[in-house]
Amino acid sequence: MIKLQIHTVKDTVTVCLLFVAVCAPLGVVLITTPALPADENIGQWVWFGKALLLSGVCISVAVLLQLFGKETRKYALRFPCFSVCVSWGLILCGAFEAIGGLRQLYGFAASGHSRYALTGSFFNPGPYAGYLAMVLPLCLHLYLCIPKEKAIIHNLEKWAVVIISILILCVLPATMSRSAWIAAVMGCGWVAYMHRDKRRWHVLWRRYKRRYIIWGTGILFIVVLGSAGAFILKPDSALGRLFMWKITCKAIINHPWGCDKGFTFAYGEAQEAYFAQEDYAGWEERVAGSPEYAFNEYLSLALTEGITVCALVLVLIGVCFRMGVKRGRYGICGVILSLLVFSFSSYPMHFPAFVVAGVCLLLACGIGDVIGKPLILCICLILWTGGCMEKWRQEEDACRKWVYARMLYYSGAYKAANEAYGELYPVLKDRGAFLFEYGHSLHKSFLYSDSNKYLEEACLYSTDPMVLNVIGKNYQELHCYEQAETFFYKAIHRLPGRIYPYYLLANLYAEPDFYNPDKLKEVAGIVLTKEPKVHSTAIKEMRSKVREILEKANKE
Repeated sequence: MIKLQIHTVKDTVTVCLLFVAVCAPLGVVLITTPALPADENIGQWVWFGKALLLSGVCISVAVLLQLFGKETRKYALRFPCFSVCVSWGLILCGAFEAIGGLRQLYGFAASGHSRYALTGSFFNPGPYAGYLAMVLPLCLHLYLCIPKEKAIIHNLEKWAVVIISILILCVLPATMSRSAWIAAVMGCGWVAYMHRDKRRWHVLWRRYKRRYIIWGTGILFIVVLGSAGAFILKPDSALGRLFMWKITCKAIINHPWGCDKGFTFAYGEAQEAYFAQEDYAGWEERVAGSPEYAFNEYLSLALTEGITVCALVLVLIGVCFRMGVKRGRYGICGVILSLLVFSFSSYPMHFPAFVVAGVCLLLACGIGDVIGKPLILCICLILWTGGCMEKWRQEEDACRKWVYARMLYYSGAYKAANEAYGELYPVLKDRGAFLFEYGHSLHKSFLYSDSNKYLEEACLYSTDPMVLNVIGKNYQELHCYEQAETFFYKAIHRLPGRIYPYYLLANLYAEPDFYNPDKLKEVAGIVLTKEPKVHSTAIKEMRSKVREILEKANKE
């Protein structure tokens, strides 16, 4: 940790300005927008644009303050506080998140999702746990760096770090995120290792080599048991991620240079092709889903942007990491390591909070002790943000109106919903959920051709087989029975564990103009005998209707 040598009032003002400049964009993690859909992040991007303008002003004033003075050439332009500001900014955000999580646990605040009691300012406990795990190694580093002197400021720093660490440790186990637990352990272990006394380490190793080997073996055994316990805790979740990675790798083979249509399209096509071969294990059918993310940022980047781009990004991160290690910024590097580990089995880079934190961490490693370079980069970011701000504001306004359109859709006012969706389409046409709602609302309004137009676009942004089911139902209503059959089978191959598309096929084969008794009996038998993931009244109703269809067919 770098000790800040504040000699004058000007230096104090500079530190405060830079701290505000760093905390403003990092504070995006604390921004919630209840007026928007729960899983929508556009409100945070709008905040980031405004915060970055404030950061630019603060950094500019800080540089101007340091340019004027007798000591400018000797000291001022190399004021080593950027990395320290990033460190304390992240810890401050982590403290607020931990406190918010505790309030949710004890019922003093509502979580961001009705299914989970603990989400912090996020929509899901997974990313929330990952953010806390990312802050924990930094707390350990700062604690180990605090001098043993009895100065009041050092005691305050020590107690602040200890209290924040305890708050995080109180909340982190309750998130039930194994990825976050592993990330926290890896980051803290690396920080502890880098702070070891090398001379004493070598002496103790030579003296107690056998004892350390026994201890290491015992720790390894405990780690293996802990890993097995984590798997047993939620086995289907772990198997589901393994299956997602398998399908993503198959999609990467099909698109080695990246897929310009996006992750969901490439993944959906790959999973559909895999299950269509009918050569898969039973557990794969059970754990398969329709994910929006790969739950592995490296595979996701390789699929969307290409293997070459993924390799270049990893090289850039490695260079920054090495520069941070050389400069002794073990806490910053520990946070990066935690983020890299967490990214291996989650999707943090789809949240503004992680993107902003990741950029700040890399800057703190690479240019942390030079004020001029952050100024140049901040100016570039402000120019880029200025070009995006209008688009972000339009999307935020459209998402607010989408909430109203969704109310009309769920209440059954499809005609009014169609008008509302039509007005929002130019802005929200790259959101799978929006396109599905629009297409399904048109389907309910008996506008089948128009419905298919938007649902086919939704296939680019959603892996949900319900999109394919509704397209098939539209074709059935248009008496295009062969196309309907094709899409129902596509839905089956997308997720073979679902019973609904088999039920739709049974209705299709019972159509007088497309009657096929053999196929009808085959799919009806699947509906009646296939074991569902979750038993529900909908399953009972489908089976009851299929029995009626079979009885009617037998009479004829």
